[in-house]
Amino acid sequence: MSLFGCGCGKHASQTEHDEQLSAEQENRRILESAVLRALIPQDQARRRFLSAVGASTAYAAVASLFPFGALEAMAQDKLKPEKTDLKIGFIPITCATPLIMADPLGFYREQGLKVSLMKTAGWALIRDKMLNKEHDASHFLSPMPLAASLGLGSAAQPMRVMTVQNINGQAITLANKHKDKRDPKQWKGFRFAVPFDYSMHNFLLRYYVAEHGLDPDTDIQIRVTPPPEMVANLRAGNIDGYLGPDPFNQRAVYDEIGFLHMLSKELWDGHPCCAFGISEAFIKENPNTFAALYRSVLTAARMAREPKNRSLIAKVIAPPNYLNQPETVIEQVLTGKFADGLGKVRQVPDRADFDPFPWHSMAVWILT
Repeated sequence: MSLFGCGCGKHASQTEHDEQLSAEQENRRILESAVLRALIPQDQARRRFLSAVGASTAYAAVASLFPFGALEAMAQDKLKPEKTDLKIGFIPITCATPLIMADPLGFYREQGLKVSLMKTAGWALIRDKMLNKEHDASHFLSPMPLAASLGLGSAAQPMRVMTVQNINGQAITLANKHKDKRDPKQWKGFRFAVPFDYSMHNFLLRYYVAEHGLDPDTDIQIRVTPPPEMVANLRAGNIDGYLGPDPFNQRAVYDEIGFLHMLSKELWDGHPCCAFGISEAFIKENPNTFAALYRSVLTAARMAREPKNRSLIAKVIAPPNYLNQPETVIEQVLTGKFADGLGKVRQVPDRADFDPFPWHSMAVWILT
């Protein structure tokens, strides 16, 4: 038996062994997908190839020609970070769960990093602090790095998505006075809040109302509102509803001022929402730091994907310096067992999930 706590003898516990293995598998998945996309760049041709031979055979064939082992070893080499003291911006929402939990659970420290998580009021400020280099890396809405790279809404500055922070995990919340108006055709004249112009929330809300015959530019009002202010605006009657992030959908139910009309996964199951982003310049100047950050957040994401860990995660991200929300609200979101404000307790285990893989098709949908 090993003196260490796992079968291979290299890790302090079997849990640490399993987490490392999961991170290596995720690295492998990203490398294989990137290489296959480079070899067969046409989407339809690549799909036909995968359909004809099967994914396992396809990746085995690629692996026989490509030095994945060497690349994986390079990716896992823990070279000394060029910069160890880092400021990372975040909005206090459950979408940022991997990025936040990596702090109290020590994943940044394990990679030799001293991270200060900077709670930030809104997405425009998140963008500006990244552009001004006040933050080294940041929690982003998934469309934001694309918008910043294209110069939409700001001066152009190349930004890169390090990982997707979360998939699903949003909802359309309406004020209680609208319980008899569940048909979107009845929403003409409604005032909705979304977190940012370049957000999945804005895009999904527009998509949804347009599907039901409303013009999102003329039949409803869409206001940009920082997520922490959505519940207060709903309570005050300034808005009729919002398509926003949790925990603020569940908080409206908890405060008995709103109900969940629809989870975002019912619009697009597996849609991206937030990302962990970094500037292209930072990656070039600090490649080892970038790799350490990537490993930290990837490890957190793998842990967050496991349902058995969700209650613990709710506990560690609830305090005032992180989400500053009742633990029970966060636990309802993360475990998927929640009151919907319509008299039901629902069970939706994948209400929120944390698959870090940035699919090319996601970017295509966002740009479209």
